[in-house]
Amino acid sequence: MLSIGIVGLPNVGKSTLFNTLTKGGAQAANYPFCTIEPNVGIVEVPDERMSKLAELEKSENEIPAAIKFVDIAGLVAGASKGEGLGNKFLAHIREVDAIAQVVRFFSDPNVVHTAGAINPLEDIKTIETELILADLETVEGRYQKVAKDPDKESVKLKNILEKVRKHLDDGQPAREVELTNEEKMTVKDLQLLTFKPIIYVANVDSLGSMEDGLKSEHAWVEVAANEGANLDEFVRKSFEVLGLISFFTAGPKEARAWPVESGSKAPQAAGKIHTDFERGFIKAEVVAYDDFVNNNGWVGSKTTGKMRLEGKEYIVRDGDVMLFKFNV
Repeated sequence: MLSIGIVGLPNVGKSTLFNTLTKGGAQAANYPFCTIEPNVGIVEVPDERMSKLAELEKSENEIPAAIKFVDIAGLVAGASKGEGLGNKFLAHIREVDAIAQVVRFFSDPNVVHTAGAINPLEDIKTIETELILADLETVEGRYQKVAKDPDKESVKLKNILEKVRKHLDDGQPAREVELTNEEKMTVKDLQLLTFKPIIYVANVDSLGSMEDGLKSEHAWVEVAANEGANLDEFVRKSFEVLGLISFFTAGPKEARAWPVESGSKAPQAAGKIHTDFERGFIKAEVVAYDDFVNNNGWVGSKTTGKMRLEGKEYIVRDGDVMLFKFNV
């Protein structure tokens, strides 16, 4: 299961957001570093399509897609050099697939801001700088290992590292470097922190209170963590940032959403259900969600010709309702 790490400066509402999302019991207190070891929770992805599928197929159960959220300790300036809980913080970020940075907009005078004043863009810059510095150390370390190796693959890696290092030196995150798909896979293996996809979570006093001028600066989602407002939108955005789409299976036993990486082919989707399905994949019966609903389920979709047979090269689309044929 793919995971998204909730990060930010101390006291910006990370654990409050995590607790509201997961109905968990992570400690949320008014002092820095009250979260040390990361808290982990599984959160269902809201999808109104599920209920309709269950209704059409008279399913006994509904099982939505889910993603993992990790509440990571607060970061301070100097974390890349070990300040605060820097080393632990950075190690935990390496383990997640994407980042949600919580940025403080709320104005509660009883909650201390570690920088002394509320400045969202400065808070973003602080964390981005620390992640860039940590990535520079990683890139430089790898470069030194292959610098004198004349091997063809080492030369290729050096060229990629030089390209990434220049970008980081200019204060730009690795995710913004122009790379080929092959180069992206190489960089992904380095587990660079600034290569991970990111969304920014504006923790506001109430929805609509975030400054309009900042909305165009980054990919924002607005959340009032204390009230639990707009959490569904945050979870959906997190799902998208992870590069996931949902396909469905539906029958009398259950209607279920299966998360799969965008661009996956039919056998890979089948493998999400069971490895035997991928290994012995023959074909898939596929109906687009709207066609499935408009034709009242499997029977009507087959009768009207909306059900298609797709093979191993079929790229799964968001909302596909699928039934796999396999032989092992």
